[in-house]
Amino acid sequence: MRNKLVEWFLFIAVLTLAVAFVIKFGASQVLRAYIQTGIGNCEKIPILCMAPQEIELTFTADKDYLQELVALSFPKTKISVPKGFKVVQELVKKPYYKKRKQPKEEAVIYIIHQPPGYFIKLFPQVKKLGINSNYEFFRALIYSRESGIHNLSDAFFVILKSIFTPDLGDQRAVKMIQFKSGGRDYFINYNLSGPVNLFDCCIITKNGDFFKIYIKDTAKALDLEKVFSIISTADEA
Repeated sequence: MRNKLVEWFLFIAVLTLAVAFVIKFGASQVLRAYIQTGIGNCEKIPILCMAPQEIELTFTADKDYLQELVALSFPKTKISVPKGFKVVQELVKKPYYKKRKQPKEEAVIYIIHQPPGYFIKLFPQVKKLGINSNYEFFRALIYSRESGIHNLSDAFFVILKSIFTPDLGDQRAVKMIQFKSGGRDYFINYNLSGPVNLFDCCIITKNGDFFKIYIKDTAKALDLEKVFSIISTADEA
């Protein structure tokens, strides 16, 4: 009986030391291995190792180009868009093109709008990290990197980053920028190198509203200046 108690004591002691070692020295490696196994590494999903470049350049909406856009209003959002795009707010669709045979890939704009504090209500545990607004939440998400995982919170944001990122073609060619304009914070991921131009645009307004606008430009007619003019019109309906 005494020998068994000694064996159990030694087992528990060794197990405790092993757990403590993993927590102190190996937690980040274990978490990164978990992410790589479940989601992928930076080679498979390059954007997990990328972060936006903060630029001082302030884009200005082109007034002449704005006159060419079509104003649309959805239940939660209003925005002006170029003709030729199908526009979708969540499940509400509004096609704006002539009735003719469409190409295999359709030009489309997807819009999501969430009110101030939405992500904090959805993930209240982030308050313990000092995150109290849509801006703070999204900034933590977009700047997260697989190589920067040191704890469960880091892993949480990397996982969300992989979920939040739509199709951007070859991610190795993706550019990520962040800037302020008109009191709004803009985060734009874009790829102009493929057969279509792809833009993933996220906006946080002065009041804390969050807009996500994904643009698939099959005609490759849009550049950053035009895209900014388009997304700058996004607002509450």
